[in-house]
Amino acid sequence: MNEQRRIVAGALVRGALESRTIKLRRLLTTRPLSFLMEAHNGLSAKIAEEACFEGIWASGLTISASLGLRDSNEASWTQVLEVLEYMADAASIPILVDGDTGYGNFNSVRRLVRKLGERGIAGVCIEDKLFPKTNSFIGEAQPLADIEEFCGRIRAGKDSQTDDDFTLVARVEALISGRSMAEALQRAEAYRQAGADAILIHSKQSTAAEILTFTREWADRAPLVIVPTTYYATPTDVFRNAGISAVIWANHLLRASITAMQETARAIVAEESLNSIEGRVASVKDIFHLAANGELEAAERRYLPATQQTRAVILAASRGDLGSLSADTPKCLADVRGRSVLQRLLDGFGAAGVRQNVVVRGFGRDKVSAQGVAFVDNERFAETGEAFSLAQAEEWLDGELLVSYGDILFRDFILRGLLGTAGEIVIAVDIAGRNGKGDRARDLVAADRPLHDDYDEAPAHLTRVAADIGAEVAGGEWIGLARFSPIGVAWLREEIDALRQDGLLETADMPLLLTRIAAKHPVALHVFSGHWMDVDTLADLAAARNFT
Repeated sequence: MNEQRRIVAGALVRGALESRTIKLRRLLTTRPLSFLMEAHNGLSAKIAEEACFEGIWASGLTISASLGLRDSNEASWTQVLEVLEYMADAASIPILVDGDTGYGNFNSVRRLVRKLGERGIAGVCIEDKLFPKTNSFIGEAQPLADIEEFCGRIRAGKDSQTDDDFTLVARVEALISGRSMAEALQRAEAYRQAGADAILIHSKQSTAAEILTFTREWADRAPLVIVPTTYYATPTDVFRNAGISAVIWANHLLRASITAMQETARAIVAEESLNSIEGRVASVKDIFHLAANGELEAAERRYLPATQQTRAVILAASRGDLGSLSADTPKCLADVRGRSVLQRLLDGFGAAGVRQNVVVRGFGRDKVSAQGVAFVDNERFAETGEAFSLAQAEEWLDGELLVSYGDILFRDFILRGLLGTAGEIVIAVDIAGRNGKGDRARDLVAADRPLHDDYDEAPAHLTRVAADIGAEVAGGEWIGLARFSPIGVAWLREEIDALRQDGLLETADMPLLLTRIAAKHPVALHVFSGHWMDVDTLADLAAARNFT
């Protein structure tokens, strides 16, 4: 976090107990320069807050556009009010609403201000144009409201506020409309005297020249707010040094989202697939985070009776071969952009609702720790295989279960697909094959039919997992991730016992265990193509840092 963001974050912490109206008033009346980011719904409001913005500009243009409407008061003020309620629920920072012209005369402004106060909105900005409004960047010489009539709107709004700290900003459109600097200053002063708490001076020139001229003439009579949409190239320090109180970034979250949605939609249409875009867009867990799913899950644990949850057993006993990095530390702790491979696994399981995790440790076990995780140890890790490691966690093998290697990384959609595939036992299989590993591929899969991602077909089932399956037979590679229903877990425990009785448990690996189960019971395959990797070598580790 850079210095500016630290300042912002500190200010937010200091103001945590303040009302939103006090926070907005403080932003407009204290130095240094403050910034408000445009938002147009609850999601964008939350994004603005998490980016450490101090306040939100609820833009009339972008709210209208997000509803598929023009910025000409086609969305009624009650429809806008509903959007604002979602925004206020989603974010705790203050919201300054673009109230257009106030949606009519003084009477409309009175009701608007009361309703905004009821919904926890910190302030409103109204502009001195006629209702219904036209966006400031459309056309020339737009008609303006009579000064005295607009002053009446301001007085009506101030008389109707239910919170003394509610902010009313008067937006001066004289420069936009081609009027003189003198008229812009005359209007601003009249609005200040009518009770406006701040002035927003607007311009559509490509430089800040007339804004800076207005600022000098205005001489800090009241807080001054600007919207540098067209003169964005002006260095921000120019505004700061001029004594401007706040800058509004007026429409950029919506514009950014439009670009991203258009590019994504075109790619999906062209490719008829999600493969190329899945890793480039926000994950579903990002949506869950922004929508505060974690809070709901905590509430469910508090208020709902306990239910059976999926548990994961992670096999992380091996040392690995990462050169000096694994000299005294297991490869599951290899750092991938600030988090270990193991922690990334645990985070991925948590995002999918799997929070009961058991890690089987071995080499360097004293170094393997994580909050909220149970541990069992395979003290014979150097001489035993994966099936023996899994057997060490036998008391945890019940209910809905995931079994995972401890050195794999995969996209969220792979786990979601695995959890959603019908079957008592389901394993995740990459039909792209050897995943670029050549002869290092060990977990090759043979199935009861050729494998491809035709989801209209009945699920394929496993016949064998091994390293010696020929290319003409291998349909893909098991990535080291499997799901077991309670019935599937019973089959798993039976086969572990059978290996023990056959004297094979100590040396058996997971491919052998799965192959033996598949000879007796159906093991379904969840197939996909790519978007995963395991970390076996230093080259894999380097690739993992680009994968995440």
